[in-house]
Amino acid sequence: MSLLAETVVPQATPMLGVLIFMLGGLAGAVFYLPFKRVKNWAWESYWLVYAVFGLIIVPWALALTMSPNVLSVLKAAPASELGKCFLCGMMWGVGGLTWGLMIRYLGVGLGLAIGCGLCSAAGTLVPPVLKGEFMQLIRDNAGHLNYPGLTSLAAVAVSLVGICFVGGAGMSKEKELPSEEKKKAVAEYNFKLGLLVAIFSGLMSAGMNFGLQGGPKITALAQTMTPPTSAAWAGMPVLVVVLLGGFVVNFFWCLFLNLKNKTTGDYVRSNTPLVSNVIFAGLAGAIWCSQFVCLKTGEPAMGKQAYIGFAVLMASAILFSTVLGILLGEWRKTSGRTRLLLAVGLVFLVASAVVSGYSGHLAKVATVAT
Repeated sequence: MSLLAETVVPQATPMLGVLIFMLGGLAGAVFYLPFKRVKNWAWESYWLVYAVFGLIIVPWALALTMSPNVLSVLKAAPASELGKCFLCGMMWGVGGLTWGLMIRYLGVGLGLAIGCGLCSAAGTLVPPVLKGEFMQLIRDNAGHLNYPGLTSLAAVAVSLVGICFVGGAGMSKEKELPSEEKKKAVAEYNFKLGLLVAIFSGLMSAGMNFGLQGGPKITALAQTMTPPTSAAWAGMPVLVVVLLGGFVVNFFWCLFLNLKNKTTGDYVRSNTPLVSNVIFAGLAGAIWCSQFVCLKTGEPAMGKQAYIGFAVLMASAILFSTVLGILLGEWRKTSGRTRLLLAVGLVFLVASAVVSGYSGHLAKVATVAT
């Protein structure tokens, strides 16, 4: 019997999986807020602290706690799979570096809508294509229509429609508001530059899910090596490898900017609230990391439809970030048409989560029937 065949598959509970994914989406929408409490530090200084906590300290603390065999698993894992996960993490790292710029130029609501939308589409659909499994989402091995797979693809399509409406609302807002009003909500608002940054960041950031879906043998080892890791936490060894790749990119880029901009003194400056800056930057990292912890712990509950988790996570992040943008005044004084586009987009995003849960239910019923 192969290692993958021995992997423990828990009873699917798709609605629980969707709720866990949505909780991760909430974390992805609000992680940036603690940065607003950081004082007198350059971007590269607080981003480096964020990276240390979010990409190293928090994930490794969770991995060592919840996956007792993580070190043994990584030693025994195939080098090719480790390398793939690490390189995909580096790809995400390049995209992640521009995530902050995207929010700076577009605001939380619109920036995350466009960036997460592109990231969601590429991150969800590309892995099955690369594995040669995309057609299996449409028809099963017997040639019959795969209704769970088709429903999950419909969920991705519904989320993308919602993203288009939210993006359309953002473009409508950009045309309506005078520059002075835009600056009140987003100090450095620049739609054209922000759009270019969002496209690049969204596509590169999809590397995160390429890596998280690229370690099936590592996950299998986590469940079979003694002492075994539970199915819910078996993705942690993969996660720490992917995040390590992202950390390398973030660390060297921030260090380069520290040296280039002469901001290395930020970490020891006496007239700066060093402790609170570290706490808030570290908190942002911890919140950010939790979204992908939710992704990996929610996947087992989805059964065969686990791949849909990334789309639900991104759609939820857009949903919550848009609501947050409303609360922060980013949609103040916009027209009824713009607000209608925004409302329709939010409805589609909520619907995508419901359809995702239903696809998991169909897969569970089909499994029981066979």
